[in-house]
Amino acid sequence: MNIRDIAERAGYGVSTVSRVINGQSNVSDQARERILAVMDACGYEPNTNARYLKMRSPSPVAVFVMGTSNRLFGDILTRIQARFWALGEEVAVTHLEDDANEVQFAIGYQQTRHPKAMLFLGGERTYFREAFGQITVPSVLITNTAEGLGFENLSSVTIDNEAAAARAIDYLHAAGHRRIGILGGTRSPEQIGGRRLEGAESALMAHGIVFSRDQDYEPCDFTEEAGYRAIGRLLWRSPDLTAVLALGDVIAFGAIRAIYDRGGSVPGTLSIMGFDGTALSRYSVPRITTVRQDTDALADRSVDLLLQGMQGPAQALHELAPFDILEQESVGAPNTSGVADLLAAAHDTHRLHR
Repeated sequence: MNIRDIAERAGYGVSTVSRVINGQSNVSDQARERILAVMDACGYEPNTNARYLKMRSPSPVAVFVMGTSNRLFGDILTRIQARFWALGEEVAVTHLEDDANEVQFAIGYQQTRHPKAMLFLGGERTYFREAFGQITVPSVLITNTAEGLGFENLSSVTIDNEAAAARAIDYLHAAGHRRIGILGGTRSPEQIGGRRLEGAESALMAHGIVFSRDQDYEPCDFTEEAGYRAIGRLLWRSPDLTAVLALGDVIAFGAIRAIYDRGGSVPGTLSIMGFDGTALSRYSVPRITTVRQDTDALADRSVDLLLQGMQGPAQALHELAPFDILEQESVGAPNTSGVADLLAAAHDTHRLHR
């Protein structure tokens, strides 16, 4: 039983449950009563199992998680918590909305809660560059790099996102695909999605594949709903695509559902490849072929680096974790008319757009 299970049973979002556990006031009485009732009925004990733990000491290790539906972060967080619990360290986890400024939030948190160290699961380099200098405790950024930012108390552990996205394009090219679209994230190289986009685009160019950001790329948030809606916009513009690289598994989940809801199939109509290698990619229908990040390595090295900083002055280190391609069921041979046939069969192409 974890915070996501409580949220599902209570009918509220993870961020709302997190605020209730944290005792924050910006929650309606109805929501608070419902969530507390579910926690009580399930025997849920925040002090030992929650993703936001009440502090038993004045100086916890603070973990800030970007977004409430990033399943990769959930996999990493579980291992991080286990490592710290084994050491007797208190962990306080806060889930932030996707568009939140995590550094400004952490600055305020430092002033009121006085954590001994901080872990950032996800984050935008721009925010760190602008304001991280106000944070004085040892910190580690996970899944994005802090290299080049110049902060002695900020290390980072990530995969090489550009190289990983390029490897995904190589895989799709080897499968015969020559018209490949990209789905998810933003164009900003300061964000993870932007770095993946740049790596994918470089690989497409290296293979001589025609790619236009305006035509063949559709940005979106890292959620199932965003992927569901964005795939329609992308295919409406580029009906000749035979494959799409979704820059997150969660985006791929939504995109695949959209294809099936319109009468198509994956990979029969369109091949869709994910990114992150989340546990659920092995249980979706079809199972998603994806770039798999080594979540154990990301978690373990992040904890190791943070512990070094907590034990005394330590040089900031910026490390790369392994990745590989998890070959499953969502990529097949190219169907050059698959998307066009899907649109034609709908009789109203705006159905897919919506």
